[in-house]
Amino acid sequence: MSEEDSRAASGSAGPGTRFGFVAVIGAPNAGKSTLVNRLVGTKVSIVSRKVQTTRMRVRGIAIVGNSQLVLVDTPGIFAPRRRLDRAMVEAAWAGAAEADLAVALVDAARSGDGDVDRLLDGLAGRPIRRALALNKVDRLKDKSPLLALAASLSARGGFEAVFMISARTGEGVEDLAQYLARSVPEGPWHYAADQPSDMPLRLLAAEITREKIYDLLHEELPYASAVETTAWQERSDGSVRIEQTIYVERESQRKIVIGKGGATIKLISTEARRELAEIVERPVHLFLFVKVRAWGDDPERYRELGLDFPAKGD
Repeated sequence: MSEEDSRAASGSAGPGTRFGFVAVIGAPNAGKSTLVNRLVGTKVSIVSRKVQTTRMRVRGIAIVGNSQLVLVDTPGIFAPRRRLDRAMVEAAWAGAAEADLAVALVDAARSGDGDVDRLLDGLAGRPIRRALALNKVDRLKDKSPLLALAASLSARGGFEAVFMISARTGEGVEDLAQYLARSVPEGPWHYAADQPSDMPLRLLAAEITREKIYDLLHEELPYASAVETTAWQERSDGSVRIEQTIYVERESQRKIVIGKGGATIKLISTEARRELAEIVERPVHLFLFVKVRAWGDDPERYRELGLDFPAKGD
């Protein structure tokens, strides 16, 4: 697999084929990335226990029967505080507006928090076809309140259908997938049947490394970091050499990322390299560098993530 996206669209237009965009929207940590990965059948979006992991719209491609679904994993919808937060929330709503339908994903155990209210208020008045998916039902010891919760949220959200699922275990996901497959418009497929995402490998590689930063570092540091793939070289022995820069906002953060004697950055590199080798199906040589830069105010970083650069104070 080369860096360039050489997997051409099939343009398949067999009898009864369907194609459409499905936006997966919800509060941070509702399980959006886990659901997209589950529907696609492979990892296309990074997952972390920490909230607000997804920063851009990630598109995974799933085949369900005769339907090809482009699943848009959007950033979480929450009360923004920083410029990056505002750009992420705007991207989430833009992803929903551009889709053929949306899945509003709600953590069934946290349905009463302010982020869910924000999601429902944002949907009000928007001409978006949508379904409700109550996620993480496998974690509920008592499932009896789910019907009342579904009725309450449906009354506020104007949903066409309601599903009770566990994106982690797969419970109920097949029913949701069949609904989506029936609901997208008729039309030819736009991508090859074996293409799981339209994300360039350079960007996916940077996301994998960022996921390891979220997994291995704590408190606010992951949110103060960004990763850029600066070089990608196909080597004659069949391996890939990848160079990436991790940007942080302060010198003290740079020291934490590197760790004592380079231990932390070595662990980040080892974990990221192992997963990247599985994705590209060849040996990977990964070289990480850490630089201090006010990347949160750099319009170029936003463009790389597919985000609009909001004016300060907007």
